[in-house]
Amino acid sequence: MPDTDHRTDHNDGPDGRHAPPASPKPPGPATLAEKVIARAAGQESVRAGEIVTCAVDLAMAHDSSGPRRWRSQLERLGAKLWDPAKVVIVSDHYAPAVDAESAAILKLTREFVRDYGVGRFFDMRGISHTLLPENGLLKPGMFCAGGDSHSPHGGAFGCFIAGYGATDMLAIVITGQTWILVPQTDRIRWTGRFQDGVTAKDVMVFLCGRLGMDNAFKVVEFTGDTIAAMGMDERMVLTNMSAELGYDTGLIAPDETTLAHIRAHGGQVDDDALSWRSDEDADFAADFTFSADALAPQVAAPHSPTNAMAAADAPDTPIDQAYIGACVGAKLEDLRMAARVLKGRQVARGVRLLVAPASAKTLARAASEGVLATLSDAGAIIMASGCGACAGMGAGLLAQGETCISTTNRNFKGRMGHEDSHVWLGSPYTVAASAVAGRVTDPRDMLSAQEAAA
Repeated sequence: MPDTDHRTDHNDGPDGRHAPPASPKPPGPATLAEKVIARAAGQESVRAGEIVTCAVDLAMAHDSSGPRRWRSQLERLGAKLWDPAKVVIVSDHYAPAVDAESAAILKLTREFVRDYGVGRFFDMRGISHTLLPENGLLKPGMFCAGGDSHSPHGGAFGCFIAGYGATDMLAIVITGQTWILVPQTDRIRWTGRFQDGVTAKDVMVFLCGRLGMDNAFKVVEFTGDTIAAMGMDERMVLTNMSAELGYDTGLIAPDETTLAHIRAHGGQVDDDALSWRSDEDADFAADFTFSADALAPQVAAPHSPTNAMAAADAPDTPIDQAYIGACVGAKLEDLRMAARVLKGRQVARGVRLLVAPASAKTLARAASEGVLATLSDAGAIIMASGCGACAGMGAGLLAQGETCISTTNRNFKGRMGHEDSHVWLGSPYTVAASAVAGRVTDPRDMLSAQEAAA
């Protein structure tokens, strides 16, 4: 709740004159989000409900959200980028070009980067949310802005990164600042160990069904021993899909796993990196605890992530396509999961299994490990890295009446093609198993059979 005792006006004294201002209020317990925002605002502390102006450490946009929407306005205003070294541009939505319009957008993006001296440009190297951590650009305590709703992906590194619309992003890249209503924080704690075949994607589909999508003006922080045991690829699923829950962003406090990932990808770690965490007695808006032991593989039926259910309880639903792609579903660990199911098996007759790795580096690693060979041998079609069908662009779109099960984060009506197509959501395990079965299925029987045969 807003701190109603925090006021900037002076109270009148008994004689009608202004009383002297009260002594500054010492900072109390704070959430991770409040601590990061306070640093960015240059204040000792902030509290939920306050509006403050923050300095932005890094601004990211892609070919759809950035240059094509900014250039004309920058020229009209006679403005430049506040700090080209702190701006990241990625071509991922229209890449590779599938028509003349897409090619023109990519051309405009490249020319913008050249003309405005953008410090970091990743041209058709993968999905923006994957590329930021893959290049060591995020670290605990940063305040970042992303021109895409799934920018919370980076919150797995203990930084505050939310998605902004094109107008807000234009103001940010000109001024290097943005205002923010300090959000409340919901804390979600997971304890215990997952069953084999259960993943972070299942966590988020389950939470969409349990908590819904109406959580605006709040952030979510994930914690607990289940989260601590996850690798970074899985943690990023949690923060990424906090957007589906309607939160402004998702956060996970850094630990040694976080710092090891940053260093391994060329990033620098500050001496105070592990201090970026919520105080245990901070004021959380809500506190949830769930058991990982009890969670089964989940799916979300069309046309909302909130249509969650256990995969074993899904109605008998034949599929035309299985899609392993997107920032949330085609990282290296995701491809490894799919390969584990598909090893020695074949995709069902009449089903298309499309695999679009999240980045060029992911593709290379999967190839060197033999993961791509396993997927290809099973009948998968390997596609270019990029947002592709997840964003309704490029190859892999659905025709009228077709049904797909996908590792993507959204299954809204018409998002992956024709408005009368149908998209189910599931983990890489579930999508791969469904491709083999030819229908939406629980992956655990196939995983058990693989273990027994090993």
